[in-house]
Amino acid sequence: MPDTARPLAKLGFLSIGLFDEADPFAGHESTLQIIELGEQLGFDSAWLRDRHLQYGISSPVAVLAAASQRTTRIELGTAVIPLGFENPFRLAEDLATVDVLSRGRLNAGVSVGPPTHFDDIKAHLYPDTAEGENFGHDRVLRVLANLRGDAVSTFAGTEGIEAYSPRIQPHSPGLVNRVWYGAAGLASAAWAGENGLNLLTSSVVRAEEDDDFARIQRSHIDLFRQTHPLGQAARASQGLVVIPTDTATPEQVTRYRAYAESRFARTQTPQGPQRILFAPDIVGSSAEIADALRAHAGFQAVDEVVFALPFSFEHADYVQILTDVATVLGPLLGWKPGA
Repeated sequence: MPDTARPLAKLGFLSIGLFDEADPFAGHESTLQIIELGEQLGFDSAWLRDRHLQYGISSPVAVLAAASQRTTRIELGTAVIPLGFENPFRLAEDLATVDVLSRGRLNAGVSVGPPTHFDDIKAHLYPDTAEGENFGHDRVLRVLANLRGDAVSTFAGTEGIEAYSPRIQPHSPGLVNRVWYGAAGLASAAWAGENGLNLLTSSVVRAEEDDDFARIQRSHIDLFRQTHPLGQAARASQGLVVIPTDTATPEQVTRYRAYAESRFARTQTPQGPQRILFAPDIVGSSAEIADALRAHAGFQAVDEVVFALPFSFEHADYVQILTDVATVLGPLLGWKPGA
């Protein structure tokens, strides 16, 4: 039976880092300020989405490197890096560097599959190897091996005055245990468990055996833990869009509800051949949101969450939402802010 009384142990938030093409600095600076605010409010983690050829953060690892120097406690995560765009060797170097700079605060969330609009970009992304690229789980395994410190070179030692290592440098012990897998389907959830990863669920799932979002999300979490070596102790995080209105202005409340309403139709039935199903955005007072979460089958299975900030809101909106989440909603769910 689900433990609906389980207190929330870890509270995080997620941002896409929207920016204006004519002034990208302002959007990136806003994201960094939001992460700083998150730390001040006691959030346990801040996560960045990864968007290529869009007006959202395309290099979350670089932005988190900056965030690591403006914060001291909050964990910093990627949710998620699509590995189809990445070289696992170079990505491991970047991830380890940020983990060192943040003193062990990085959570590396990844996913697999062909890059979005691959046919349109493959001539530039993989001009010589597009047809032979493997976009499956092997890419994750390569990242894990690199972060673990497995040898990537047959040469080690000193050549002249330069010293060479057989493994990725810098090596950051423990980072390999903070790799998360973004799963939208049962097979992916099972694979993440079998390979000892942490599980990131989101507001998007594939409706393979059910048409109810909460039950689907719960089935992914349950299957993940059934296959994970740590069993029920395996870490899984729930992701939803929640918009508390406790301190919102009437204008903000009207805009928030219109935003959720504009996205509601897609939550009623699975979309497309892959039967993609979206979760409804939850808008209301923190008390109303807490009641909705306690009744949510997915939430009942976790003790940590990463709530996604709406993509297109203003900086002041994010300040209000995060403040309400940390000061009202979180405590209602049994969470205590970090020191």
